[in-house]
Amino acid sequence: MQGNEKMSEDLYLELLDNLFDGVYYVDRNRVITFWNKASERLTGYGKDEVLGKACSDNILKHIDSHGRELCVQGCPLHATMADGKMREALLYLHHKDGHRVPVHIRVSPLMDEQGNVIGGIEVFSDGTQSLQTLQELEHLKNEIFIDPLLKIGNRRYAEMIFQTRLYELNAFNVPCGVVFLDVDNFKEINDTFGHLIGDRVLLMVSRSIASALRGTDTLIRWGGDEMLIFLPNVTPAGLKTIAERIRVFVEKSFLMVGDQKITVTVSVGATLLDKEDTLESITQRTDSLLYQSKQSGKNQITVG
Repeated sequence: MQGNEKMSEDLYLELLDNLFDGVYYVDRNRVITFWNKASERLTGYGKDEVLGKACSDNILKHIDSHGRELCVQGCPLHATMADGKMREALLYLHHKDGHRVPVHIRVSPLMDEQGNVIGGIEVFSDGTQSLQTLQELEHLKNEIFIDPLLKIGNRRYAEMIFQTRLYELNAFNVPCGVVFLDVDNFKEINDTFGHLIGDRVLLMVSRSIASALRGTDTLIRWGGDEMLIFLPNVTPAGLKTIAERIRVFVEKSFLMVGDQKITVTVSVGATLLDKEDTLESITQRTDSLLYQSKQSGKNQITVG
């Protein structure tokens, strides 16, 4: 009988290990005791890197849409283990490569035969919404519009998007927000860690920004560590909210290089497109606002 129970348990664990969704178990102390293959794929962390560790030990470090670190306050798994209730949420986990990944999580308590909570289960799936930019780039199948490192639009693509947004503004009065940003003290990252790590930091930043955007927004690499974003159909208040979310998401992202944790911030300038704007005039205006953020101490947004 015990042999049959052991076979059933092994089969159950094998099924969990091959699910498309990420699954992990924690004990009463929130130490990870099971980590399936999909968890490895979605987070970048191998089983040998997480088993026996708490999920908050520089691993998942969930944040919500406001950038609040839930391991510090508001952890759904901790709450479920406290009251025994199931929960669902859309959160942003920390990928091993440094960027934030949107995930839909479902947490449940693990109970013994007496009904006592002895741990918890989190099931999480990729919540990434395909950005319109990436869909259009895929349809174009033309590398002339793609930045080879970050796999987002380049300046040529920016010109095309700008013309579209300007037409929508003039013909249909559809407003468009424009955000210009760069990475604070990025030269120091390259000088200290080298250009390969600098490239990984730029990837982390661009992916964190993409996670903070809506499906209709367009992220562009303008050059170096500068990025340009078009936000169609946005209000002044919405522009400020998204700009702040971008700043917080980047600030809360980090890259582990060996035992060293690398964090960066961005300075942001944001404004609304005018009907008389050219691509040159709007980038100059947002660049001037970005400069004000730098002058104010960096890691700031300035909306004009």
